[in-house]
Parts: sequence; C-alpha cells; structure tokens
Amino acid sequence: MSWVEEPGRRTAVLGEYDVVVLGGGPAGVMAAAAAARAGRSTILVERNGYTGGAGSAGGLSTFCGLHARVHGEDRQVVHGLADELLERMAALDGLNAPHLSFANRILAQAYDISAYKIALDDLLVESGVTLLFHALAVGVVMADESTVDALLVESKSGRGAIRGRVFVDGSGDGDLAAWAGAPYEKTDPAHGMLYPSLMFRINGVDSDAAHATYDRLPDLMDEAELGGRFAFPRKRPIVRPQRNPLEWRANITQLRNPDGSAIDGTDVWQLTRGELQGRRQVRDVFPFYQREVPGFEAAYVVDIAPDIGIRETRRTVGAYQLSEDDVLDCADFPDAIGVNGWPVEAHVAGDVEIRWQRQPRGYNQLPFRMIVPQVLTNTYVVGRCASMTHEDQSSARVSGPCFAMGQAAGTAADLALSAGVAVGAVDAGKLQARLEEAGAWLGRET
Repeated sequence: MSWVEEPGRRTAVLGEYDVVVLGGGPAGVMAAAAAARAGRSTILVERNGYTGGAGSAGGLSTFCGLHARVHGEDRQVVHGLADELLERMAALDGLNAPHLSFANRILAQAYDISAYKIALDDLLVESGVTLLFHALAVGVVMADESTVDALLVESKSGRGAIRGRVFVDGSGDGDLAAWAGAPYEKTDPAHGMLYPSLMFRINGVDSDAAHATYDRLPDLMDEAELGGRFAFPRKRPIVRPQRNPLEWRANITQLRNPDGSAIDGTDVWQLTRGELQGRRQVRDVFPFYQREVPGFEAAYVVDIAPDIGIRETRRTVGAYQLSEDDVLDCADFPDAIGVNGWPVEAHVAGDVEIRWQRQPRGYNQLPFRMIVPQVLTNTYVVGRCASMTHEDQSSARVSGPCFAMGQAAGTAADLALSAGVAVGAVDAGKLQARLEEAGAWLGRET
C-alpha cells in the first residue's frame, strides 16, 4: 500500500452538547429524542438528508419486532416513544394495520416511507434535538483512553468536530465505539456474516390476484429454476403489500462477493460492488414476477432503495452479550430496558433461516448492560451494533428492539450526567422507573 502525507490541521468545533448521537436509525432517533426531552442539549448526526436508517434509506418500509406472540396472543410489546411515532405516522395516513408474517407466526407492520421520514422530523424537532444532516462521521478525538471528547465529521462545509459529554453510537457499524477503542467482534464474511439485500418497490399490482397465489410463490420460483428460466439469489422471498395495495415491497435479493462471502458493510469497495449487484439482481429477477406470478403481469419497479440494507458488521462486546439462547428461551434480566419478540432471522447463503422462541411467552428482555461497551465511560452503543452474539443479532437488530435500546440510552445519558457517573454506573432501578413513566414496557409480567 502506498501513502500520501497530510499536513497537520486545526479542526473547527461545530458545537458542544450534552449528548451527541451518531446515526439516525431507529435506535439513534429514539436516543436523541429521549435525551432532548430530559432537558439535555442534544445533536443527532446523520449522513443522509433524513432519518430512519434501513427503514427509509434501505427501503425496508416495515416495522419488525414491535410485536410478539405472547402465550398465543399477538401483542405490541414495544411502547414509549414508539407509540408516539406510530400515532404521528397514522395521523399522516402512512401506517398499515399489522399483518402476519413468516407462516402467520409473528406480526409486522408496513408503512409509507415518506410518512416515516416526516413523522421522525417532527418528533425530533419538537423534542428539541439539533439535527445535522449530510455529515459523515470519520473519527473521534479522545480526552483520555476511556473518554470520547469529540466526534469528527466531514461534509460539504468541510471538516468539523462536535464535542459532547455523553455519546451514543447508533451508526449500525459501531463506528464511533470502534474508533474510540471499544472491543468488538465482526463475523468473517466467508463464515457466517449475515448477507445484505437491496430492497425495491413494485407498483401496479393486482392485489387480489397476488394474494390468492402468495403462498405458492416459493413453488413458482422452484419451477422456474428447474425449468432453466430464472436463477434466484436466495430462497424464501419476502414480498408484501404496502400502504396502498397496488404497491408491494420486494425483499428477494442477496449480495455477495465473487468468492460467495457476504458483502462487508465496512468496506467501501464491497459496498460499491453490492450496490451494483443489487440493481442487477432487481433487473434479472423482476421479469419472473411479470411473466409467472399472477397479479404482477402489469406491474413495474417504481423505486429501488437508495442504500443496500446491511444486516451485520461490527458488534460491540459490552458488559453483557445477548445470546441466541437468551432470545429462544425468553430470558429475563434484572436490568431490563425493553423487550424483543422477533425470532432469529438469519440471512445465510442462498436462504433465510427462521428459529422461533422455545417458550410460549414469546419475548426476551433486553438488559441495560448490552448497550454499555467495555473501556469507554461516556458512550452507549445501540441498535444492530450493540453487544450481541452473531446468532442473536439476527433477532434483536430489527426496529422494535432498536427503538427500545435507543430510548433507554437517551434516558440513561441524562441520569449519568445528573449523577456525575460513568455510563455503565447508572442506577438500573432509576432508569427502569424513568422508562416506565415514559410509557415503555419492560416485560415485567404481573
């Protein structure tokens, strides 16, 4: 590798805040809103011109993990700020009723992406959050080996630093925590890292006809492959109607390197390859729907997501790593900050594997310790880069538990600042009381 020498520089400080949140995905937005509502000066730094993470930029358009099947009853189990977001989206006529997914065993909820973006704008601005869009985080400045002093960003305005007292890493890739020296794991892309996808939306669907043969879709794909007419990047397609039944969302691509390994979302060359490959897969696979799937004869691709959907890269190794057994056995924790009822949804080579809870309760609690990284004393890590094993990350990475983690982190940041303690030393009982006062449900059965 060759190098160029850069001269030393002085970097302008763009602002100083009590709480600095990196990343506007479902965890980051809730962390920022919760911290600002607690009276803390809060900034949310986002590389796009809007928030929502994979639910907007990734074209996901469906909330997973808001619900659980609890002793046979489908219930919403993630509450608090998530309730307010849903109410705002419903007021914009941008929210579907929950629908059954994965062999009718779990509820998910489709929505209009534009309504999601607008509702999040309003939620954040009205909470008092300062928003900085179009800013890419590129590094940190440390006050000492365990304390982050500033987040470094690059934008069209040049380079800048944002100082903070508490930081929340909701970057998805654990960027801030990794730059600051917190331990993390990253599954080898050739040996298990979850495969990304590129989402796209289909318009002009005859919804009644499509619904009538929906359950036969895997068989139709098998017939097309056996007949040599099409080759598909993966089995188990997820193709669902959206806010308007004329429009369906397609989650059927799978992105890989030439050696078959998963695209690594922390490698810019692989990200580039994934974007190109994803659009080629849309081009190659969509004609199957037009020619061989009833209801799609007159359909067309109306939109391809701006970003590929990364499911897994770095996972912080925190005070506790949530495991697959915790999910499947519906584990309880004394420092619970919320719950997760989504099954293990592992996007493996050529397929999607679903593993269901082994207990009828249907959900596990999320411990506060999973958002507390090792080494760092003023940083929380939330979302898909929180402290989870590779197997569990296939479950708790979805939007519902991310909402819960984010609200807990923003609330905990206020408590840490008030008490003058390290982020991991927050009184869990006080945090739980604050969360429940704000409407969150922690899964404590009565």
